[in-house]
Amino acid sequence: MNRKIDLRSDTVTRPGPAMRQAIAEAEVGDDVFGDDPTVKKLEEKVAAMLGKEAALFFPSGTMSNQTAIQIQTSPGDEIICESTAHLYFYESGGPAFIAHVSLATIDGHNGVLTAPMIRKRIRPKDIHAPQTRLICLENTHNRAGGRIFPVETMKQVAELAAEAGLRIHLDGARLFNAAVVRGIPATAWTQYADTVNVCMSKGLGAPVGSLLAGDAATIVKARQTRKRLGGGMRQVGILAAAALYALDHHVLRLAEDHANARRFAEGVADLPGIDLKPAEVDTNIVVVRLAENARFTAPELRALLAEYGVLLTPFGDMALRAVTHLDVNRDDIDDAIAVFTRLLKG
Repeated sequence: MNRKIDLRSDTVTRPGPAMRQAIAEAEVGDDVFGDDPTVKKLEEKVAAMLGKEAALFFPSGTMSNQTAIQIQTSPGDEIICESTAHLYFYESGGPAFIAHVSLATIDGHNGVLTAPMIRKRIRPKDIHAPQTRLICLENTHNRAGGRIFPVETMKQVAELAAEAGLRIHLDGARLFNAAVVRGIPATAWTQYADTVNVCMSKGLGAPVGSLLAGDAATIVKARQTRKRLGGGMRQVGILAAAALYALDHHVLRLAEDHANARRFAEGVADLPGIDLKPAEVDTNIVVVRLAENARFTAPELRALLAEYGVLLTPFGDMALRAVTHLDVNRDDIDDAIAVFTRLLKG
């Protein structure tokens, strides 16, 4: 097969002609001075979509998440998160390095933390213990295979947080995937969070950028922290224009990615050595686990797939991750299934 079928991540998407045209025509200014009209339009749009007073454009989701932690804690505090949360697992020790906080991690169920789980980890008011300040949740959950956080569970966590005087940050990098699957607005979840991070450069297909949303006072703090971290950007309306285009044209089409992910899961689930339940694929992420009797380890299978032009991400010694996106169509999925079949049955 001559072409590449890139299932490593939905971050590999490239802007198409219409998005490039929007970039080329973007009206820009100096965003550090607050003069970029396209950035302002994007921030206002995202704040409205998430039901918050304000939003701030960041160059990355990592900077957005870490800013949210820093502005809602003090050095020596503790935050609670799921044990494989992106902000803990993939962000280079940011909470300790940037905010100087410790993490109380909890093994969730498919990435979901319940109120009873969290209650057990809230620190008592004691001079010997760090003080719990912030609960961090993730929707959809990357390491759990794109699973969706139940709205009712989040409501219960929010009730606990209010009772305990804690704040909630939602890493909603793929929040719009969850909204499309459930057929409800993003505000169904965000109403229970003080701050929310959403990513433009994953399934939505923009080249760069995430936004942090919250109340106006919190976003004022976030703007200063973003500057400290080197995230103050100048004529960044060229990137904001891509994000605006993505929000206008690429949200509802996420359903295609979900359908392709389910098709891929169903196509490989019954192959020898594969341990995969298609019913557990909620959105656009498929974790292909290998059974103990599999012919290959995950690194071996990944290397063989790459020889045939099918690219996946390692997820440990016995698992690979496939992520569908707007640059992968149904024919690509069928061809990827055929390569899997050839390798595992051949």
